[in-house]
Amino acid sequence: MSKPLVWGPTFDEMLHPEKIDPEIRKKALEARVKDPLSPINLFNITWKQDNGSPSYMVLPKELTGVDANIIVLYARDFPTGSHKVGATYSVTLEKQLLGEITPGEVSLVFPSTGNYGIGGAWVGPRMGYDTLVVLPELMSRERFEMIERYGARYIKTPGCESSVKEIYDKCRELSKDPSIKILNQFQEMANYRFHYYVTGNTVKEVVEDLKRKGTGNGRCAAFVSAMGSAGTIAAGDRLKQVFPETKIVGLEPIQCPTLYCNGYGDHDIQGIGDKHVTWIHNVLNMDCLMCIDDMECKLGLQLLTDPVGMDYLSGSVGISPGIVQEMSTIFGISGVCNVLGAIKTAKYYRLNSSHNVVTILTDTIDRYRSVMADLDRKFGRMTKETAAQRYYGIFKNVKLDYVQEGTRDTRDRWFNLKYYTWVEQQGKTVSELNAQRNPDWWLQEQAKVAEIDAQLKQARGF
Repeated sequence: MSKPLVWGPTFDEMLHPEKIDPEIRKKALEARVKDPLSPINLFNITWKQDNGSPSYMVLPKELTGVDANIIVLYARDFPTGSHKVGATYSVTLEKQLLGEITPGEVSLVFPSTGNYGIGGAWVGPRMGYDTLVVLPELMSRERFEMIERYGARYIKTPGCESSVKEIYDKCRELSKDPSIKILNQFQEMANYRFHYYVTGNTVKEVVEDLKRKGTGNGRCAAFVSAMGSAGTIAAGDRLKQVFPETKIVGLEPIQCPTLYCNGYGDHDIQGIGDKHVTWIHNVLNMDCLMCIDDMECKLGLQLLTDPVGMDYLSGSVGISPGIVQEMSTIFGISGVCNVLGAIKTAKYYRLNSSHNVVTILTDTIDRYRSVMADLDRKFGRMTKETAAQRYYGIFKNVKLDYVQEGTRDTRDRWFNLKYYTWVEQQGKTVSELNAQRNPDWWLQEQAKVAEIDAQLKQARGF
């Protein structure tokens, strides 16, 4: 039996929550703390804080060691603590608008290596859907606990972060049931649209606001993002339209360098490096590819969040204790990866203090405490000496290895890798794939933001 349809914000309202009906916005802000599982919290899917200011930080140069401004948008304050909830809501919304899914009639399946699945576990039940998440068995314990807490179920597939084919295989099996609908983050363009429009334009606002405050030139020299579904990196497409000089820099794990050298392997930067090129990734618009070591990301996160590491950063490095405390609440493993990539980008392009390099902190330490405990068991508890080693070895001495510029030939090779997943395995045609070579294909997908917003306003009646 079908249930009443639940609707949330438009893309424009996620970018500008002040445009939400004032009564709804007030209820949503009250529910953020008092009733975090209420559907009204769909209207809290935004990069903006309660006062309308974007959630961002200019990282201290004592940490980054470069002249350029390393700016992070942090996702801590989204309903699930990760910006992926925006992608899952957008995908679910578009399917519901098209009449492809109806609560009570279908069960939703979110294939994921983590935060998209957690986002689906939150969004699906809030919109009235029976929800199932498919993710690898070796993901952090906290991920599975969050999925259950939000009212969804999960299926564990063999492997770790890079074991996406196993997820696809399970989804293919599940899809034989007509009451099952797979909402694939790697394929659904709503994921791209959320980040192109909401994340991209939020970054634009941030760099312009910083110029008014005396930091940077009001432009974006580079947007840096590791690829999981390659949704986040879509923000670079918007930024390059506004600031044509913007370099879009993608990141992969050294342990699984798929685009870098057609490589493969297992790694533990949870949320990225899924051993294929996603359908929604506009690789022909990417300017550079860099690889980051997964162990440096985990050890770097421990430096930023362990009390001994935090004391070292404030006492020995000289970073303000308030900033150290704030950083400890906004970083996850992939966030460290993104910042190391941003530092590498600033060094590689020899950027100065007028330049802004922007990246994303996709989640927070709350889902990696078990990973930090594993590091303690493996390496022993952190000391002041090991904190110093990590500070200098990981952050201050970022190396310029594993850098590959986006020449015509490398971009073609990155693009051609899509064939093996999407044509050979996932049923796309060669003509569908080749259509993505035309920039107009991407412009048409971007233009659908306005169309979807108009449809949603009509459907919800306000």
